[in-house]
Amino acid sequence: MRTGDEMLQQIVERSALDADFRQQLLTDPKSTISEELGITIPDSMNIRVHESDMQTVHLALPPDPNITEEQLEAISAGLCCCW
Repeated sequence: MRTGDEMLQQIVERSALDADFRQQLLTDPKSTISEELGITIPDSMNIRVHESDMQTVHLALPPDPNITEEQLEAISAGLCCCW
């Protein structure tokens, strides 16, 4: 099984080479990622893709370290906290 980092790398690399894929990723990230990676993303998981530019940089923080055990299980059942 691939790690979350490996899956993220695949998505980022393809988006750098394929403008149509990049646009699909921005428009409908969940379906685009599911199709590209051949995985099912739970309905409960939200995925937001942001495109950085020279004036805007997006920073993704990991989940709150004070989350409940149930929340942690839900995260670990999904892709990865990197998304």
